[in-house]
Amino acid sequence: MDREKQTIRLARRLEAVLRPRRLVCATAESCTGGWIAQVLTSIPGSSDWFERGFVVYSNTAKTEALGVPRPVLNSHGAVSEATARAMAKGALSHSGADVSIAVTGIAGPDGGSVDKPVGTVCFGWALAGGAVETCTRRFDGDRSEIRWAAVNYAIDELCVRLARR
Repeated sequence: MDREKQTIRLARRLEAVLRPRRLVCATAESCTGGWIAQVLTSIPGSSDWFERGFVVYSNTAKTEALGVPRPVLNSHGAVSEATARAMAKGALSHSGADVSIAVTGIAGPDGGSVDKPVGTVCFGWALAGGAVETCTRRFDGDRSEIRWAAVNYAIDELCVRLARR
């Protein structure tokens, strides 16, 4: 199965979790550049369960659009679980959504370091009135492959987290 079909399948799975619960999702994306929102909105009727997407590539955008505190960015960096947590919380507080997905990472080919090599991606998932969960993963491949992997992982893991509730 090609990666786009796999991603659409995951988005439909998310729809099947959100729609019956009458939950609405928002996204906060950096390294994925809006790909999660694009995939979710490619499904007809997604306006019933998807509210908006924030593409916040720069630190200034993260602060202005989502309220990510400058001290978080200065202390932890844009690619960190602390920033992903703040992005996920900001997506909820700056929308009418019930759940959010946040992604920030280094898709390459440049920008990596010893501590945060290319392929490092931090995720955050928030539920209104609940905890924010975060994690960091490292994906292999070129820029496109890393971004696709991050999109798939973010959607799949939101489904997993919602299924536990």
